[in-house]
Amino acid sequence: MTQKKAEKPRDQLLTELRSAYENGASIRTLVASTGRSYGSIHSMLRESGTTMRSRGGPNHRSRR
Repeated sequence: MTQKKAEKPRDQLLTELRSAYENGASIRTLVASTGRSYGSIHSMLRESGTTMRSRGGPNHRSRR
């Protein structure tokens, strides 16, 4: 029987994700480090009360 990797308690994960995001990590970086989907990371950040940044990234263009 294979054992599942021990997961952190949800409240601890929410706190860590929020802290990382507020310190500049992108959602995609958090996806890569946790193995969770973009949607689940976004939902958890919102659930934790995180103030979301505006869109950015390499394809971001200012509105004219």
